[in-house]
Amino acid sequence: MKITELVDAFGHENILSTHKTTFEITKETHLTKRGNCIIAVKATKGATDLSKEFKRAARKENAKMTITIEADAVKEVVNAQGSPHLLFTHSTDLVIRKSDFVCGRTLAVKADKASCDFSRQLIEKLKDSSQRVRITLSVDY
Repeated sequence: MKITELVDAFGHENILSTHKTTFEITKETHLTKRGNCIIAVKATKGATDLSKEFKRAARKENAKMTITIEADAVKEVVNAQGSPHLLFTHSTDLVIRKSDFVCGRTLAVKADKASCDFSRQLIEKLKDSSQRVRITLSVDY
C-alpha cells in the first residue's frame, strides 16, 4: 500500500543546503544562514499537519519513504525509512535525517541524502525566493 502527501513551499535567498546529516522543510518565512539544513520555506504543512493515514503508515515497522523535491524541471529523490517512534508533533517543521534520531520534527530516518547531497543545480533554484517547490512524500508499507 502507498500513501502520498503533497507539500508546497518556496525557495529563499539564504538557503545554503550544506548540512551533512539532515534536511528540513519549514512553514517559517524567515531564514538565516545558520539554518544550513533548510531547503524550503513557507511550506503548506508541518509534521502535525500530515494526515492520520500518512502518520500511521510512516510508523509501520518496515515503512519505506520516498521524498521527491521538484523545482521547475529539476528533481531530487530521497529514499528513507519511517519508524514506530515517529511523533509528528511539530507544527512548522519536517526534518529528514540520515541517522535514526527521532523528535517531534522528524519525518523520516536513515535517509540516503542530507541537504549537502542535493545537486547544486537544485540549490541554485532554491536560492530564489519566488521559486515554487513541490515536495511529494510517499510511504510504502
